[in-house]
Amino acid sequence: MLLDEVLAGLNPQEIAEVIPVIQDICKGNATEPGITVFMIEHVMQAVMHLAQHVWVLAQGQLIAAGAPREVTSDAKVIEAYLGHGAAARIAAMAEA
Repeated sequence: MLLDEVLAGLNPQEIAEVIPVIQDICKGNATEPGITVFMIEHVMQAVMHLAQHVWVLAQGQLIAAGAPREVTSDAKVIEAYLGHGAAARIAAMAEA
């Protein structure tokens, strides 16, 4: 199933309510197998809860791929989405 920005425009409570629905679709149940879901999403709460593997694009180029926690700590991803110098500032805060 392809979900393209399905959470766009939802408030935080609605997002929290939709995440288990998507998880159930993936899991399936005793009578129905789960299905693969391919999501295009910017809501990081959902990405972190739902994704097993993440691909990150910036300006049409693949800049990172891997597990969600691995990708969100990648300096290229941080720079692309939070701006120049953000990765260094985050690293400095973590060391303090």
